Amino acid sequence: MYQYDKYDQMMVDQRVAQFRDQTRRYLAGELTEDQFRPLRLANGLYIQIHAPMLRIAVPYGMMSSTQVRKIADIARRYDKGFVHFTTRTNFQMNWPKLEDVPEILAELATVQMHAIQTSGNDIRNTTTDQFAGINAEEIEDPRPWAEIIRQWSTFHPEFAYLPRKFKIAIIGSETDRAATKLHDIGLKLVKNHDGDVGFEVMVGGGLGRTPIIGEQIRPFLEKEDLLSYLEAILRVYNRLGRRDNKYKARIKITVREHGINHIRELVEAEWVQIREQLRLDEKEIDRVKAFFTEPDYDASAAQDKSFEQQLADDEQFAHWVRQNTFDHKVSGYRAAYVSLKKHGQPPGDITSEQLEIVADLADEFSLGEIRATHTQNLVLADVKQAELYALWQRLRDHDLATANVNTLTDIICCPGLDYCGLANATSIPLSKQITERFDDMDYLYDLGDIKIKFSGCMNGCAHQSVGHIGILGVDKKGEEWYQFTLGGSSEADASIGQRLGKAIPKDEVVDTVSHLIDAYVELRHEDESFLATVRRLGVDPFKERVYADH
Repeated sequence: MYQYDKYDQMMVDQRVAQFRDQTRRYLAGELTEDQFRPLRLANGLYIQIHAPMLRIAVPYGMMSSTQVRKIADIARRYDKGFVHFTTRTNFQMNWPKLEDVPEILAELATVQMHAIQTSGNDIRNTTTDQFAGINAEEIEDPRPWAEIIRQWSTFHPEFAYLPRKFKIAIIGSETDRAATKLHDIGLKLVKNHDGDVGFEVMVGGGLGRTPIIGEQIRPFLEKEDLLSYLEAILRVYNRLGRRDNKYKARIKITVREHGINHIRELVEAEWVQIREQLRLDEKEIDRVKAFFTEPDYDASAAQDKSFEQQLADDEQFAHWVRQNTFDHKVSGYRAAYVSLKKHGQPPGDITSEQLEIVADLADEFSLGEIRATHTQNLVLADVKQAELYALWQRLRDHDLATANVNTLTDIICCPGLDYCGLANATSIPLSKQITERFDDMDYLYDLGDIKIKFSGCMNGCAHQSVGHIGILGVDKKGEEWYQFTLGGSSEADASIGQRLGKAIPKDEVVDTVSHLIDAYVELRHEDESFLATVRRLGVDPFKERVYADH
């Protein structure tokens, strides 16, 4: 992973000192709330229902064991002993005191972490596939490109006050684990007819109250032109973006209002003007790639045959391997999920004690590296197959081995009314109730891949619009109600879910999920997934089941 040089560290340290003084002046009454608001947002600090919320950047989801231990320590001393991982692979602290935030940021800076541009109308954390660099399907590792984008976008003076927040994701394979088509800009490493590697560029995707799938603006972009083309898109957006209405300010609305062809013409014209100034040379590309070289894998790892015997001897272990591990490009290794979705627990939350355990396990089993995922879990990417059994036992002892990845109970969930000042409805308690209802693991495995995404408001932080089952909390005269959608996907076959019908009262949400699952079991063809069944039949058969007694 990338390591700060003296200039990186200096910039982060200076930002900490600057924000420390801004916070002091605000607490002394020298800055008004309106004056302080953009300053705190530029440093990832929100004011929520009960306390400030601090969002910390995790560039492309990569963390060292040293960083994770520091997170655990800070959460224990300055918060309530836990943090929450988000769909942007960042983490959030929900209970820090405002006066402590500068000190928290100072401590994070000692391990090369910060909160810069995790909020505000700027370019947010660039995300990628949690299996980047170990996936045999990849054309090329996307992480160096994510780092190049990070360095270009951080503190970019022209894009510090965009019409609205801006998000970029990049993948290196056909399988999309980063929801690239739902981003302001989505990048995919591809090969052209000559076999050269470059980028397919998508633009205008986004979720929230107006979910839109991005459109291709350029089928192939040469590597050296990456930053100049991104800058051209941002410049066009900065000029055309709607600053008169925050609900119409995202680039997805700009693209929809002007049309992709007109946007492409404007971008290409802008690109001609700046292309030579921002051309990436091989020296710079190689400099960044040097931080992501392949580790020294053990060539003898594939010779150990104990793994097959352990699978045969322990059924629970075999279930965990099937659900919670992923093929590695190096024979004898696998990647292992650290599940943050234990039944009955808030999705994405992890305690200080568990973070320290994960850091220890990363050092012992996975070269000291931890990755955060788009789905609010963690990953240890480089585990020898022969050591998976010992890893699983240790994870199980600390409630981190629930074998439910990509099942119905691997719910993506926003904080909702428990924490968020923008929410209309609760989400965490109902998510917990759903996982408690579906606690039969054999039944979950029979149901297969079902993605529930649950948001407490139209901002859609949990991406409910692209859930196989999407649940959205709405307010009706002070009461919490919930809208359901079916058939969404954030993957390569991206689609927006179709609304099921009228909103469901709070006390019927869990039963509604049960009705949907019962209908699926009755209607599916053999080995047909939930998403495939919905796409084949549409929502009407499910709607009939849910609203039969209404």
